[in-house]
Amino acid sequence: MSLPPSEIPQGAIRFNTDSQKLEFYAQGEWWNMVTDTPNLGTSADSTPGARGVFGGGYTAPAFINTIQYINISSTGNSTDFGDLTESRGFLGACASSTRGVFLGGGSPAQFDNIEYVTISSTGNAADFGDLINAGRSEGSASNSTRGLRLGSTQVPAINNTIEYFTIASTGNAIDFGDTTQARTQNSALASPTRAVSIGGYTGSNVNTIDFVTIATTGNAQDFGDCNDGSQTGTGACSSPTRGLFAGGYSPTPYVNQIDYLTIATTGNSTNFGSLSVGTRKYGGTCSSPTRGIFGIGDTPAPAGFVNTIEYVIISTQGNSVDFGDLLTGTSSWGVGTTSNAHGGL
Repeated sequence: MSLPPSEIPQGAIRFNTDSQKLEFYAQGEWWNMVTDTPNLGTSADSTPGARGVFGGGYTAPAFINTIQYINISSTGNSTDFGDLTESRGFLGACASSTRGVFLGGGSPAQFDNIEYVTISSTGNAADFGDLINAGRSEGSASNSTRGLRLGSTQVPAINNTIEYFTIASTGNAIDFGDTTQARTQNSALASPTRAVSIGGYTGSNVNTIDFVTIATTGNAQDFGDCNDGSQTGTGACSSPTRGLFAGGYSPTPYVNQIDYLTIATTGNSTNFGSLSVGTRKYGGTCSSPTRGIFGIGDTPAPAGFVNTIEYVIISTQGNSVDFGDLLTGTSSWGVGTTSNAHGGL
């Protein structure tokens, strides 16, 4: 006998014998669960697959415009992809299964440009349009159709505007609504239905987690709190059901904790494990449906900027393991990172 809707827990999973598909329950409805994956590559394979793409960032003594990529299903060092139109850091990034989009940033000039690449190929980024607000764009996420920027910083102003655009087209960003509070240095992740914004800085670190439904417009709603207190400068990624975030400040500088949450529900995050390389902040993070990638970042002196890439299996819990390194000379922080196989697709 089927349970009445009022008794079905958020995040419940079932196999629909009529459609022959897995479904999960959220917001009073059953949703199809995305279970397919792209054609995955190997460490030495330059052909299309589940690719993570890293754009820009800061490598002492300057910001860079380098774009590079990895094949997420393998291990190994990154490969050169092309260049951004401008050298900058603290830019946002999101993607569909075909197109990667980079948003805003600073160097320390404040950028309002949106640009894109075709992830299955290599080459330089091309103009897409403009953001509503120039500046830093750390918290960005997408599903297969829409890209969202959840807040931004036009130094010294911090704003709570959520902006969106259609990834398959080109054009300027449009107002979506507002986050629950204006903050910077937040991270973001997505399922096919929800975008979740995590932590940030408002003059002090905050532990706020909030979310929006991507297909609609409107203001964000409260999701819960970071379980280890106020947190900023984390890297976030997801499968279609589970979101992970790692590193950052919390509340003392530089932590190595990895947390997770179930995207279809609400509540506080839970400990997943630890980064194996150690504490870091402002790292670049991306994912496939099975793997979460935590790349690079800033670590305490004397190590400073590092180019190490690590990974975890999202469906389990545990510490990260070594994946490889970014290109020589691109140890970096404030990088914009996305993939063509993340949890929003």
